[in-house]
Amino acid sequence: MNHKFNFNNELRDKIALVTGGTKGTGKAIAERLLKAGATVVITARNKPEHLQENLYFISADLSKIEGTQRVAEEVLGKFGRLDILINSLGGSDTKGGGFAVLTDEDWVQTIHTNLLAPVRLDKAFLPQMLMQKSGVIVHIASIQGRLPLHDSTLPYAAAKAGLINYSKGLSKEVSPKGLRVLTVSPGWIMTESSARMMERISESSDVSIEKATQSVMDALGGIPIGRPAQPEEVAELVGFLVSPRANYLTGTEFIIDGGTIPTI
Repeated sequence: MNHKFNFNNELRDKIALVTGGTKGTGKAIAERLLKAGATVVITARNKPEHLQENLYFISADLSKIEGTQRVAEEVLGKFGRLDILINSLGGSDTKGGGFAVLTDEDWVQTIHTNLLAPVRLDKAFLPQMLMQKSGVIVHIASIQGRLPLHDSTLPYAAAKAGLINYSKGLSKEVSPKGLRVLTVSPGWIMTESSARMMERISESSDVSIEKATQSVMDALGGIPIGRPAQPEEVAELVGFLVSPRANYLTGTEFIIDGGTIPTI
């Protein structure tokens, strides 16, 4: 079959929602979908000072049930449907020190943000997607779902492992009904927050930024490609996966880690 796609306008007439879309990887994904012609809605707890033109912003705390309900009601109320859902929100605020220093609240908050928020959003939008017999859901997980770091991010790693498993199960249920469900698991991404972390390590350890970066890569067991990913590189993968060019892809986890995981 010979399909010709206009990559610059291939998401025209599509409504997309990107959670955590105001910074880091979420922001890069939102901008990538916007360039492809989609109408893009982004969410975060706080509105950014400089919001890119043509992005529709909804303020919501997706770690809470009422936050996901608000987003679903506003998107469906304004646009009538959703075609692309990118569950990009995630992160870890737990302190270092291993399992002994982790509280119940650490676990609950991390699981709500990284696992239950995507589950709730999916549930809110799936009925409408199933009715129109089309839609793409992408869960942004992490290689920590397979390669957990026990010192400070164990709840995050466990939540992402759950997200990967859930995503696969959901795909088997809804793919026969016209929907595609995919997982993208990045390795270390050099976001603005990662860059600030390198500065802190550099200052506290009295080493260069380069050596601080290398120390983190060493802690991951090395990155064969020799550097962290850029947010735009992850966004480019997501842009392809939600496009018509990827219509036969569903139920798959795509790892983008520069070769960090030694084997699958």
